Amino acid sequence: MRPFSLAILEADSPFYEGPCISLTVPAIDGSFGVLAGHTNTILAIVPGELTFTPPEGPKRIAAVSSGIMIIEGGKVLVLVSSAEKPEEIDLNRAAAAAHEAQEALLHKQSRQEYKLTQANLARATSRIRVKEHFKEN
Repeated sequence: MRPFSLAILEADSPFYEGPCISLTVPAIDGSFGVLAGHTNTILAIVPGELTFTPPEGPKRIAAVSSGIMIIEGGKVLVLVSSAEKPEEIDLNRAAAAAHEAQEALLHKQSRQEYKLTQANLARATSRIRVKEHFKEN
């Protein structure tokens, strides 16, 4: 398979910059896959599991927050607020955040607070899934 250029940037630092064989990002309608030669695209990323395969190694996984992906001229740019490797995730903290968000959803909130709580729950849940996936491998 032919590689393409990938840059995954967090709000405060680069997460990965280099060649990539395949990329899958979480999107509103499910997972969105990218291979070399993909058409130009702009896509909203939702909290979830991002996977990519560099040419020199095995598939890598990360828990990402919301963001955007831009594919232009054979280069892929992923901009997210946060991206975490499985080994960086504290499972207890993620479970506590998920529980807190679930409890908050049970209380009356403004529409904006409700959407923020949903996003917090999605992020915590994705962190748990990525960490548990990592433990299996």
